[in-house]
Amino acid sequence: MKINHFLLSGILMGALACQSKPAEEISEKTTTPNIVIIFADDMGYGDLGSYGATGWETPNLDQLAADGTKFTQFYVPHAVCSASRAALLTGAYANRLEIFGALDHSAKHGLNPEETTIAEMLKTKGYSTGIVGKWHLGHQPEFLPSKQGFDSYFGLPYSNDMWPHHPETKNYYPPLPLYEGDSVIQILDDQSQLTTWYTEKAVSFIEENQEKPFFLYLAHSMPHVPLFVSEKFKGKSEQGMYGDVMMEIDWSVGQVRAKLKELGLEENTLIIFTSDNGPWLSYGGHAGTTGGLRAGKGTSLDGGIRVPAIFTWPGQIPAGKVQDQAAMTIDVFPTIASLTESNLPDLKIDGRNIWPLLQGEKMDDKPYYAYYNQNELQAVIYGKWKVVYPHRYRIIPEGTELRNDGFPVNYLYLDFEKTELYDLEKDPAESTDVKDQFPEIMAQMDSLANIARGDMGDKLTQSEGPGLRKHGKIQD
Repeated sequence: MKINHFLLSGILMGALACQSKPAEEISEKTTTPNIVIIFADDMGYGDLGSYGATGWETPNLDQLAADGTKFTQFYVPHAVCSASRAALLTGAYANRLEIFGALDHSAKHGLNPEETTIAEMLKTKGYSTGIVGKWHLGHQPEFLPSKQGFDSYFGLPYSNDMWPHHPETKNYYPPLPLYEGDSVIQILDDQSQLTTWYTEKAVSFIEENQEKPFFLYLAHSMPHVPLFVSEKFKGKSEQGMYGDVMMEIDWSVGQVRAKLKELGLEENTLIIFTSDNGPWLSYGGHAGTTGGLRAGKGTSLDGGIRVPAIFTWPGQIPAGKVQDQAAMTIDVFPTIASLTESNLPDLKIDGRNIWPLLQGEKMDDKPYYAYYNQNELQAVIYGKWKVVYPHRYRIIPEGTELRNDGFPVNYLYLDFEKTELYDLEKDPAESTDVKDQFPEIMAQMDSLANIARGDMGDKLTQSEGPGLRKHGKIQD
């Protein structure tokens, strides 16, 4: 198949242009903004009031959106925990880094210490760096946050369901450890205070580092199952436990913003709020909503990879804006690099600086790739177009009665039997294949997919690529 060379030329020029160009019109005072990334776990596209949620209220997050820019087509490249986090923190597709799926207590590997995280990049600019919450990029000592540029760490090494009370694999997982620094400080048998503890630690980090620029990565364990909520929010929502948990996360965001305002830091702080993937639909009433998108967590359909995303920075990002152009979590790293005039790593990254989008401008469309399992290229997004390639995926069977007690129903695994093309602008639910109506678009999408396959390979087409790197492994 012929590659559209005009299209390819534009893509390559755009990729080169985004590597190190500083953000336009950023004053000298703002080249060291504080950075706060709040990363929810399994929160769906439709789970915030500003994205159409009902049954619970999210006033603080809705205000965050009103004060900044809200994306309507923001993606993660991997609809699963560890891979999604690797992509956010490095700006690279996790399959490029050989990080797949969700690492558990038995994993003997993690994010390679040779990779550069946002924290390591900002350390070179004099930033204090802290993570509060879920890490999930390797629990072995060689891979803990302190080895990836973070000065402080308080939280869980992996998902909160990886404990002896898992509803499907009881006693497979060991007791759940809570870390501070590189040490286990407590074994958790009750997670009801987890969001409160995370919030208190986040606020303390801000207080302790107010005199110098800081990077705070607040990675909530909720609303991933099992759901837990403190007494102050128990029974507060109309929906039930999930709504209560969402309201507590919203409260947490409000506490962080209140502390920034109290200390006079609000106008020099960029806040980014998003989620690692869509909702875990098999948990029924203990899962969120996709807002009408197709499927959920664990799929490369939009319900799995399109997430809420809000960027707020008073005086720098216009308030009350809605950005409809596609972007992805891999863009966070190079955008922060540009804002802070930091050097990008020598190793290749895949994102681009999206500061113009945050100013309400348009950029040339960029192809974004969705991966799952062991380096399977399952979908390509390019502007309003999305192609999905044949692969095995999971759905909730039609007519299944969902539960509301923290126990999942069984997925049905099906083969996506043919390549399909969707116009996401007209068909966000991905219900109508239009490849026969748009053969030229389909050819362009295939060309973009072949570029990725030539770089990183693709298990689905048995392609190999030279652009893959190795994860870190413990020494035997």
